[in-house]
Amino acid sequence: MNFLRGVMGGPSAGPQPSGADTIQKLCDRVASSTLLDDRRDAVRALKSLSKKYRLEVGIQAMEHLIHVLQTDRSDSEIIGYALDTLYNVISNDLEEEEQEENSAKQVDDLGSQFTEIFIKQHENVTLLLTLVEEFDFHVRWPGVKLLTSLLKQQGPQVQQIILVSPMGVSRLMDLLADSREVIRNDGVLLLQQLTKSNAAIQKIVAFENAFERLLDIITEEGNSDGGIVVEDCLLLLQNLLKNNNSNQNFFKEGSYIQRMKPWFEVGDDNCGWSAQKVTNLHLMLQLVRVLVSPTNPPGATSSCQKAMFHCGLLQQLCTILMATGVPADILTETINTVSEVIRGCQTNQDYFASVNAPSNPPRPAIVVLLMSMVNERQPFVLRCAVLYCFQCFLYKNQKGQGEIVSTLLPSTIDATGNSVSAGQLLCGGLFSTDSLSNWCAAVALAHALQENATLKEQLLRVQLATSIGNPPVSLLQQCTNILSQGSKVQTRVGLLMLLCTWLSNCSIAVTHFLHNPANVPFLTGQIAENLGEEEQLVQGLCALLLGISIYYNDNSLENYRKEKLKQLIEKRIGRENFIEKLGFISKHELYSRAAQKPQPSFSSPDHMMFDHEFTKLVKELEGVISKAIYKSSEEDKKEEEVKKTLEQHDNIVTHYKKVIREQDQELEELKQRVSTLTSQNEQLQATVTQQVSQIQQHKDQYNLLKVQLGKDTQHHNSHGDTLQMNGIQTEEVSKLKEELEEWKNKHELLQGQLKEKDSVIEKLNSSQLEMGTTEQSSQTSKFGGLEHNNELQKELEMLRSQIQLQSAEISKLQMENQKLQVMNTTADPVFGDSGATAATSSELEGRLEQEIKELKGEVKALSEEKESLKQHLDSSSSTVAILQDEKSKLQREVAESKKEQDDLLVLLADQDQKISALKIKLKDLGVPVEDEDDTESGDQGDEDEDGDEEEQD
Repeated sequence: MNFLRGVMGGPSAGPQPSGADTIQKLCDRVASSTLLDDRRDAVRALKSLSKKYRLEVGIQAMEHLIHVLQTDRSDSEIIGYALDTLYNVISNDLEEEEQEENSAKQVDDLGSQFTEIFIKQHENVTLLLTLVEEFDFHVRWPGVKLLTSLLKQQGPQVQQIILVSPMGVSRLMDLLADSREVIRNDGVLLLQQLTKSNAAIQKIVAFENAFERLLDIITEEGNSDGGIVVEDCLLLLQNLLKNNNSNQNFFKEGSYIQRMKPWFEVGDDNCGWSAQKVTNLHLMLQLVRVLVSPTNPPGATSSCQKAMFHCGLLQQLCTILMATGVPADILTETINTVSEVIRGCQTNQDYFASVNAPSNPPRPAIVVLLMSMVNERQPFVLRCAVLYCFQCFLYKNQKGQGEIVSTLLPSTIDATGNSVSAGQLLCGGLFSTDSLSNWCAAVALAHALQENATLKEQLLRVQLATSIGNPPVSLLQQCTNILSQGSKVQTRVGLLMLLCTWLSNCSIAVTHFLHNPANVPFLTGQIAENLGEEEQLVQGLCALLLGISIYYNDNSLENYRKEKLKQLIEKRIGRENFIEKLGFISKHELYSRAAQKPQPSFSSPDHMMFDHEFTKLVKELEGVISKAIYKSSEEDKKEEEVKKTLEQHDNIVTHYKKVIREQDQELEELKQRVSTLTSQNEQLQATVTQQVSQIQQHKDQYNLLKVQLGKDTQHHNSHGDTLQMNGIQTEEVSKLKEELEEWKNKHELLQGQLKEKDSVIEKLNSSQLEMGTTEQSSQTSKFGGLEHNNELQKELEMLRSQIQLQSAEISKLQMENQKLQVMNTTADPVFGDSGATAATSSELEGRLEQEIKELKGEVKALSEEKESLKQHLDSSSSTVAILQDEKSKLQREVAESKKEQDDLLVLLADQDQKISALKIKLKDLGVPVEDEDDTESGDQGDEDEDGDEEEQD
C-alpha cells in the first residue's frame, strides 16, 4: 500500500518516479501479485493513469489487462476496472481539454492501432461478448462501451468476428431489454455501429425482434417529443431498413408501418418546436422515405404505399403539410415524403388531389403548393420540394395529367376569376421575369404531358391573351416567341425541354411547330453559331428539337418535309456538326447529375438545368435522331411503309388479344359459378347423408320397441285370464302386433326409395362435374345449366321436408309405444289386485281401442306418403333425362368452340410470321424495332400491377 501511495502522489522523501516507470511497476504488480486485492488496486491505478498516459498504458498494460479479464472473472470490480482502462486506451472520445487540433489525426491513428492489436486475437472479442452477458452493472456497462469503441475503430473486422461467433448478435440484442436505461441506451449506440453497412447482421438483428423493441422504446420516450434516445433509435432503424429489401418486407408484414402514424400526430399548438423535436421528426420522415424510395423494388414500394394509405399515415402527413407554424425544414422534408408516398400509386395520388388547404375559400393543396413554387420569395429548397411533389403526383397518373391540362383549356377556365387554377399558375410562372420560376413551370408542364399523346394534342388548343387589342396567341407560339427573344439560359433550357417533350411522339404538334415559318430558321441559326460554353447546352437542345421535328414529321407540310429539313441541315450546319452539337447534352456535367435520381437536388439555382425524366427522353432519342439524319428519302419511304404495315398487323393482333382476354374473363366467371354450384350440391349431399343416418337411428329404435312389445305380449299372455275378465281379447293384441310389423315393412320400403333418390342425386352431381369441362360454351347454355341446378335444389328441398315429416311421425309412434308400455306396467298391479273394480278395466280397454285407431290412421298416412314419394321419383327421373340431353348439347358446343380457337391460333401464327419477316426487313434498313416479347412483357407487367392494386383496394 505504501507503494500505491507513492504512485498516487502521496508524500515521499525520495524523488518522484516518472509516468512510464510507474506504469511498468503497476504492470509488474498486476502480473506477479498473488493477492486479488493487490491486483485490483494496481488495475485501478492503471485506470487513473490511462487517460493521461494513454500510449504508455496501452503498450505496456494491454496484455496484462486481457489476462485479468480471462483469469479474474469471479471479481466484478477488477473486471470493471480492466474494461474501463481498455476503453480509455482504445477510445478516441477524450475530454475536450485533452484534445488538440494538431494531434487529432495522431489520436485517431492511436485508437485504431490499439484496436487492431486487441482484435488480432479473435478470442478477445469473444471474451468481451461473454462479459457483456453479465448482469452486474460494473461489468456490463464498460463492456458495452468498449465493444462500441472497437466497432467505431475497426468496424468491418469486428463485425465479422461477432458474426461468426456463436449467438454473438443475439447476446447483444438482450441489451435492449435491460431495465437500466444507461445500459439500454448505450446498447442502442452499440447496435448502430454493429449494423453499419452489413446486410447479414442487419437481417439477424431485425429477426431478433429489434423492430418491436425499438418502437416500444420510442413510444415510451414520447415519440417525436422524446429526447436523444428517440434519435438514436431512429438512426438504428434507418440502418436496419435502408437498402435492405428483406428487412423492409419484414417491417411491412409485421404491421409496423401502422405504428408509425402516432409519430406525426402534431398538436394544433405548433409553436415552440424544440431543436430535438425537429431532429426527431426529421429522422421519422426520412424513415418513411426509406420504405417508399424510388430506388426500392417497385413491388415493395407499392405495397408500402398502400399500407401507409390504409393506416392513415398519408392523411397525417398531409395534415402536417397544410398546418401552420411548422418549421421550414420540417415542411420541406414533409413535402418530399408525401411526394414519394404518392409517386406512381393511383390511390394515393387520387387522395392527394382531394386534399384542400384550410383557407377561405378552401383551395386544393396542389394549387397552394404551386403558388409557393412560382413565388421567387420562397426558399430555394422548398421550391425544389414542391416541384418534386408535383412531378410525383403526375408520375404514371394520366387522370391527374388530364385534370391539370383541363384547367388550361378554354372550356374549363373560370371566367369570373374568383379562383386560381393549377394551369393558370403554371402559365404565370412560365412567362414571369424570374428564370427559376420559368424553369420550374416548364418542367412541371412537361410532366403533365409525359407519355400522353392525347393531352399533347389538346394543349395545342390553349390560347393566351398577350396584350389588349392583339389577337390571342397559342401557348406553343408564345413559348417559341420567348425562346427567340434571347432570355436567360435557364429560361431557354426550360422552354426547350418543354417543347422537346411536347413534340416527341406527336406528329400533330410537330406540324403546328413547323407551321410557324420563323421556328426552323431560328433553330438552324442557333445550332450553326459558335458560342461559348454556356450556350453550348442551348445549342444541343436546339439540335434535339430540330431532330424531333424530323423524326416525328408526317410530311404534311410540303416546305418542311423530312428530306428538305435534312438538306437544310446539310447546307446550313453540316451533319457531323449537327451530331456533335446534339452530343453536348449528354456530355454535360449537370445532365449526369440529373440522371442519377428522380428528386431534383441542386446546390444552387444556377445548377438547375436538367430534369430526370428529360434525361430518359434524351437517352431514347439521341441515337434514333442520329440515324434519321443520315437516312435517304427512299429509306424513309420504305420505313414508313413498314411502319404502316406493322401498325395494321399490330391492330389485328391487338384485336385478337382483346377477344381472347374477353373469353378468358367469361371462362373465369363460368368456373366461379360451377364451383359455387358444386359446393351447394356438396352441402345438400351432406344434409341427405345426415338425414339417412337419422333414419337408421330411428330404425334401430323401432327394432328395440319391437323387442319390448314382444316381451309385453308374453306378459299379457301370462295374464290371459285376467285380460279376458276385463274384456280385452288376445286377438286384438295380436292384430296390433301385425299392424306394427306391416308399418315396419313399409318403413323399410321407404328407406329403399330414399337410397334410390340418393343414387339419382349422385348421378346429377357427376353430370354437374362433367359440365365443368364446358367452360367455353355459349352464354345460353350457361343459363340452362343454372335452371336445371335450381330444379335440383327444389327437389332436394322437397325431399328434406318429406324426411322431416317422416321423422315427426316416427317420434309420434315412439311416444305411442311408450304410452303402451306405461299402460302395460300399470296394468300388472291392477290385474293382480283381486279387489279391482270393473270401472278401471273398462277405462283401460277404451284407451287401448283409441291407441289402435290412431295406429291405423298413421299407417294410412304412411301409405299416402309412399304414393307421393313415387310421384317425386318419377319427376326426378324425367329431370335426369333432361340434364343428360343438355350435357350432350354442351359437349357438342365445346367441340365447336375448340375448333374456332384452333382456327384463330392458325391465323395468329400466320400473322406472327409476316410480322417477323417485316421486322427483319426493318432491321436490315437500320430501323430500331422493339421485340414483341418485350412489349408484351411490359403490357403484362402493367396488367399485373393493376390487378394487384385492385385486389389491395
